[in-house]
Amino acid sequence: MTSSGSARLMPLRGPDHEAVLRRALEMRRAGNVPLIGDERWSDARWTTMLRSLDRRAIHPEAEWAVFTSGSTGHPRVILRTQRSWDVAYPGLNRIAGITNHDRMLIAAHPVSSMATFAASHSEHTGFDFTVPQRARVSAEDLRDVTVLHGTPWHVRDVLDLLDAGCSTPLRKALVGGDRVEPGLRRRAERHGITVHSYIGASELSLIAVDSGDGAEIFDGVEVDIRDSVLWVRTEQLALGCLGGSGSLRRDGEWASVGDRASLHHDRLTLHGRDDDAILTAGATVIPSDVESVLQTLPGVRASVVVGIPHARVGQIVAAAVESSLAEPNLREITARAYRELSVAERPRRWKMVKELPRTSVGKVRRITAEEFEALPEVRPMDGGSGSVEGGRT
Repeated sequence: MTSSGSARLMPLRGPDHEAVLRRALEMRRAGNVPLIGDERWSDARWTTMLRSLDRRAIHPEAEWAVFTSGSTGHPRVILRTQRSWDVAYPGLNRIAGITNHDRMLIAAHPVSSMATFAASHSEHTGFDFTVPQRARVSAEDLRDVTVLHGTPWHVRDVLDLLDAGCSTPLRKALVGGDRVEPGLRRRAERHGITVHSYIGASELSLIAVDSGDGAEIFDGVEVDIRDSVLWVRTEQLALGCLGGSGSLRRDGEWASVGDRASLHHDRLTLHGRDDDAILTAGATVIPSDVESVLQTLPGVRASVVVGIPHARVGQIVAAAVESSLAEPNLREITARAYRELSVAERPRRWKMVKELPRTSVGKVRRITAEEFEALPEVRPMDGGSGSVEGGRT
């Protein structure tokens, strides 16, 4: 695949994820621009995407290209230089204690920027890497790795294996894609694993790292909170996006992807994206705030909150819950949630589902009201419908 500049875009994908990542590194060393796709995409979709990209000139300085779906699940391509990643690795190595003697398990799917960032990290620092042999991490995958790079869901899978008696030299985890709940961090510590969770974005790379005492701004990164929205000045900034800017906004040397954030005592906290807010009966509800509460409830593995149009109040809050229990009791979960949430935040619609829609890295993705309605339900333990409507609007 050619372009009008000197860079050459080289698409690849396949079921052998380690081979795909190693091939991408070879392409990069040869001066080409690797672009990893998802082998689960249909051939028709893959062909259509490549044809679309072939008509677009890529930036002549591009050295990496990555698909990103963000929270909406619609892929676009982000271009960046090798240096924009390389400047982050020394600081990350210092924080996590990573050396060329480590061996990393890259748990995210290769289509994600997390996986390509991690593979490039391996090349830069000189450590080896491997990937899970199946869709989920297994005991065999943990046999000789010292570092995990993945999402909170990958960490949970690892800890479940350790709870079951699996042994591993794993002692460090780099975790992105979503927030790490305190309980998960403490659970990892009981197994001797230090979790270094980071705040970042495909377009901005690393912004802040939390090793247990809050997310501290990463070396070389400046942040500015403007009307509750996070803006960043960093050498890690991507060159841009093919086919439009997507969520990336620029203001001179500053850039933002629309994350709501606050900064207290030099510690950064995210509060969701600025376009996620639900307006209900005059109140503004941030879905991620509600999801944070739901994540703490017994039996809740994951959740997603969405606004459903309502003739009288504008929108009502709706929640879909994925349970970790074989026989989930939705009414018990809703009762606990109502005790923890404000009146405006309490979901008026509930669904218990077997599995929530996720992005390629395993992050629960934002869904539309129509997608919420279409989610297949599971029957809860109390024998009622998997969908519950409650509360006054």
